[in-house]
Parts: sequence; C-alpha cells; structure tokens
Amino acid sequence: MTPSDQRPNILLIVSDDHGRETLGCYGNPAIATPNLDRLAAEGVRFTHSCCTSASCAASRSVILTGLQNHTNGTYGHTHSVHHFSCFPDTRTLPAYLNEGGYRTGCIGKKHYSPASLFPFQSQFAEQAFGRNDIAMAEACRDFIADADPFFLYYCSFNPHRGGILRDHPLQIDCFGNPREAFPGDAERVYDPAEVIVPPFLSDTPEARAELAQYYQSISRLDRGIGRLLNILEKTGKLDNTVILYIADNGAAFPASKTTLYDSGMNLPLIVRSPLHEKRGEVCDGLVTWADITPTVLDFAGVETPADAFFGRSFKGIVDQEHPENWREEIYAAHTFHEITNYYPMRVLRTHRHKFIWNIAHKLDYSFASDLWESATWQGVVRDGLDMFGARSVNAYLHRPAFELYDLEADPNETVNLADEADHAALVESFKEKIRHFQKETKDPWLHKWEYE
Repeated sequence: MTPSDQRPNILLIVSDDHGRETLGCYGNPAIATPNLDRLAAEGVRFTHSCCTSASCAASRSVILTGLQNHTNGTYGHTHSVHHFSCFPDTRTLPAYLNEGGYRTGCIGKKHYSPASLFPFQSQFAEQAFGRNDIAMAEACRDFIADADPFFLYYCSFNPHRGGILRDHPLQIDCFGNPREAFPGDAERVYDPAEVIVPPFLSDTPEARAELAQYYQSISRLDRGIGRLLNILEKTGKLDNTVILYIADNGAAFPASKTTLYDSGMNLPLIVRSPLHEKRGEVCDGLVTWADITPTVLDFAGVETPADAFFGRSFKGIVDQEHPENWREEIYAAHTFHEITNYYPMRVLRTHRHKFIWNIAHKLDYSFASDLWESATWQGVVRDGLDMFGARSVNAYLHRPAFELYDLEADPNETVNLADEADHAALVESFKEKIRHFQKETKDPWLHKWEYE
C-alpha cells in the first residue's frame, strides 16, 4: 500500500483502436494478452466504460481535458488538412499536473493540437519508435527511475491499421506488423482460422485475415506493456504507481470505429491501484473518457474548480462492483472523423438502453477512408452481401433520426425501438435529456432541434 504522505505515480496507457472483444481478460481465449490480463488480475476491470467519440483525435481531446470534444473544439482529426484543435483557453491534464508538482511525460501517439496547450515536460518525437513498443517502453526507463512523483502518458500506435499488404491475395491491412520482428522482440502470429469473429463483423476470409493481423498488433502492444511493468518493478516504482489502461475507440473495422454502437464505444478500462484493495474484480459503474482527467487529478491530489470538467472522478468506485450513489446514464457525441466524414451523433446510454440521435440522418453514413478501403468491407461490396455482421448493410449505411435499443435483450443493437408506441415516453424523456446535455456542454449542434 502507498504511504498516506506519498503521492502515487500515475501511468495512463492509451492504445490505438483496441476493442475490448480482443482481450483475454474480457473473455477472448484466442488472443495472447498476458500483461493486460495481469493488470486486470491485480486490479479492477470495468464493464461499462465508454469513450465519448469513437475517433482518435476527438477521443484523445476528451481524455486529456475532461470535456466533450465539441466543448473543447476538437470536432475531429487534428492532423494534415483536417486541423481541428482545442480552443486556446482549454485547460489540459498535463498543465494541471505540472502545477500540482508532478513530473509529466508523454511518449508515442499525440494526435492533439495545439501542442502549446499540452505542456508535457518530457516527451519524444511522436514517430520516434513507430510500432516498436518494446523500444518505446525502454525509452521510458530513465524517466520512470528519476521522476517522483511522475505522470506518464504512454500511447502506443498499435493496433491501428498500418497499410495494405499489396502482395497478399486478399489485399489485407498489415496493422503495423513488421516483416521481421523488431530487435529484442518476437512476433506472435495468428492463424485466421483460429480468431474469433465478433458479431459486428461478417465471418468472411477477408475479416478473418485482417483480424489475424489485428491480433498480432495487439500482442505487440501487450509485450510493450509487459516491458513497462518490468521497468516499474526493477526501479521499485510499481507498488506506488496507479496504472490505467484504455483505448481511444473501438477496433479499426467498419461497424466499430467511428460508430457509437457499443462495438465502437464500450471499451476496456483496467485500473491497477495500490490505493485500493480489490484484486481481479469488476466494476459495472457507468464511466466515460470525460472522467479520465478528473480521476487522474483525484489520484494525484490536485484540486480543481468544481465546474472544470464535464466528467467526474471514478476513483471512489474502483472498489465497488455495483457502485451506489453513482450516475445512471452517460453521454457521447461524435461529429467528424476526417474533415470529410461528417456524421454528427448524440447519444445517451444507461445500463439497459442506448438512444442515438443521428442529426444528419438524411446523409448516408460516412466511412473513414481506411475502413472503406479495408478488405473486410470491400469483400462485402464485391460479393454483394446483404448483411454485415448482425446488421444489414442497408441499416448500417442508412440510419433513421432516432435509434433506441434494449441492450439487455438486443446487445448487438439491431432492433430499433424508437418508433414503437410502447417506448414513446422513454424516447421523449431521452430527447429532453440529450437537449440538456447539449446545453450543459455548449454544443453548437443544439440548434438542430429547431432548425432542422
């Protein structure tokens, strides 16, 4: 246990496009994630943890500010021609921690803007290590050994898509997997026949081949985390370090990433805390990535104004399987992925229900470029399939204004109850709650209720 007069070190690990269906500790026996499974065995695994926007940059802006992405200004991607960025008066997690006396560091994927608002004291060039997570973890050794207390923002590029293998007969994506293993590492290769196809994907040769590459990338991510844990142990810091593991959004496959179905937003959250007694337990409290910044600051003992964040600290419920006096609902908001991918959605989720307002429902659903060109999707197009996973292709591409799902009876979110008379009162209640959420978070899309 951590002495009461010693503030903990904090390690926040954010992976890139890692759905929780591809983790051993979340029930997948076909994938090797021993180090993440170890974190879950030595900590607490959350079952109702969600990003608020299933898109890399927008989600990371929420993680590092405690504000919805439409509140902080990062409506979509930050890089290249997209160029969304936080508003200049936005306060961020590293700024708060610097003022609170922490040594702050970041390594790996940044995907935030402008850099001046994220004043990490120690940082490497974003692409310094690419997909070599063992090398990236090793580069943290001196920072971990020398800084006390420290906050380390460790962001792997795995398992994001990495480019099409043109010499593969199915033209699949490599997910950043190297042709030869990186020095000091050994790749874990998977047989497409042995992967588990999740219900949001069709069981096709293309999907299986891409899932095998995806699994390989996840195992490399896991080995990097294993090296981090080893470094923490060797430097004597593990017993005084709070570790949080999350992904920015769901898997880089259609029907997951960029969607606010649970396949895109209900993500892994593992907390290993020396300040809590539970080990190998679960917590079913509803939390979102807007809660990450206030939670980290709570662990760090850094005080902030009561109204600084839309999220709230979940530090107090980590030890509770079924938290009492906690929230009954969470909210999500997606608007852009790339600048050309406009499809604004506002979402309310309870333990039982998901309610989605598709603000631009008259548009066809917009694909991220890498998801559209993926072998998994192109195989569906080529073969003229009517179904994509549990959902029809038509339903995926053409969405109504409102979607309501009973997550207990319909976990794949395929039976829309929004127009049923028996649910009319619930729909009206959820509409009003979303309006209130939009007012609270200064959502520019609030006016769509009146003008469209």
